[in-house]
Amino acid sequence: MLRTRAQTVSQEPPCPVSTSRAPVSLADSQGTLRPMLRLALPVLAEQSLVMLVGLSDQMLTGRYFGEAHLAAINLMVYLLWMLASLSVVIGIGATAMTARFVGAKEFASARHLTNQAILLGACLSIVVTIAGLCGKDALISVMQLRGEAAALASHFLGFIFPVLPFLMLTSVGTACLRGAGDMTAGLLTMALVNVVNIAVSWSLVLGLGPLPKLGWTGLAVGTATGYVVGGLVMIGLLVAGRSGLRLSPRLLKPDLPLVRRLLRVGIPGGMDSLSVIACQLWFVAIINRLGDEAAAAHGVAIRIESLAYLPGLAFHVAAGTLAGQFLGAHDFRRARRSVLMACLVGGGIVASAGALMFVEAYPLARFFLSAKQSEVATTAAGLLRIVSVIMPAFALVMILSGALRGAGDTRWPLFITWIGYLGVRMPLAYLFTGYLLWGVRGAWYAMVADISLRCLLVSYRFWHGGWQRVQV
Repeated sequence: MLRTRAQTVSQEPPCPVSTSRAPVSLADSQGTLRPMLRLALPVLAEQSLVMLVGLSDQMLTGRYFGEAHLAAINLMVYLLWMLASLSVVIGIGATAMTARFVGAKEFASARHLTNQAILLGACLSIVVTIAGLCGKDALISVMQLRGEAAALASHFLGFIFPVLPFLMLTSVGTACLRGAGDMTAGLLTMALVNVVNIAVSWSLVLGLGPLPKLGWTGLAVGTATGYVVGGLVMIGLLVAGRSGLRLSPRLLKPDLPLVRRLLRVGIPGGMDSLSVIACQLWFVAIINRLGDEAAAAHGVAIRIESLAYLPGLAFHVAAGTLAGQFLGAHDFRRARRSVLMACLVGGGIVASAGALMFVEAYPLARFFLSAKQSEVATTAAGLLRIVSVIMPAFALVMILSGALRGAGDTRWPLFITWIGYLGVRMPLAYLFTGYLLWGVRGAWYAMVADISLRCLLVSYRFWHGGWQRVQV
């Protein structure tokens, strides 16, 4: 069925061997552990670099600015996550379809899809940039940030929205390459982004050498500069035909039937990710109402928690690519085994990180803060101990959801997300913080309940097996 549809997609000749290598068809590999590690480890390194930028920003803010700045950078974590995830509407569909095409060895179709995904990403980014520049203050107000913290957040976003197209193109290009089995392109891109972002941010915040001391503005300029560099690098890789996914002016002409196919898979997956972000923003708005100290402690704890679940994100991506390619090759047994192996290895690493986070909670929180912010560190340490016990379940939610999305089964993760957030987390967050007055700890107890339920639901969907029969 996949081949029949693909016949109308593209008849472009293969890219010359001298300029690009072919996409990696994992169906030709042996076993499941080695292909999984070959995919997961570069993504783990890439995501570690992503987190390093965030940790650098957190450290700069915690050591050289005040609580209002910490509250603002905490909101920036969520808003930058939201902006990066807007591309997921395209990226999830692009990864799933590219993986299916490559698994079926329909490489010309994979190239055509990549061009259409990049075109769609460029159009979407322009719309979001205009909307963001016009509505950033209203967005911050909805997030319950007030006074100095709100002004700081608005100033930061003024530098981010104009470079959003570069961030979008980086995300979409990386998604296509992952579907083709190329996990190192994202790593190489993020390595360069990190060097630029951190170097520019620290230099301009502190005024190193001949550079001006811009303070908070320097932090925003560093972030924006990194996004621009990442977008230019990714476009350069695709123009050169990285992994056979070459950009071609002829293939950038809109192909509405192919775009509809991509969006049919991508929209539910994108709605899932955007629902998570919207609910997370809603969640942080509840916490922001508790004051700057609670917001700052939440932001520090989230940064540290993100390090613990980082391996889960890597195996989430690996499980999606493996599931999509093996289903494209009609190897259902290896599709199941690869996902289970990802859960075993990735879940084990995340569980170990959670245990370490429980034991060393206060020193970890203290590392990112100045001596005068000991109360924030104590509160953040308590939050880390709450969430540490649920890290294995969190890993299963991430990895199994990634496998379902990679298979094109994007509707079930969306429904599970809605049930967990709207049915459990948000009502309990209001109950625990507003009526029982448990403060920010109450909000994190609500998060634990949500993750527990979603773990049970996504595990049921995986064992049910319906994801293996989804057509993309």
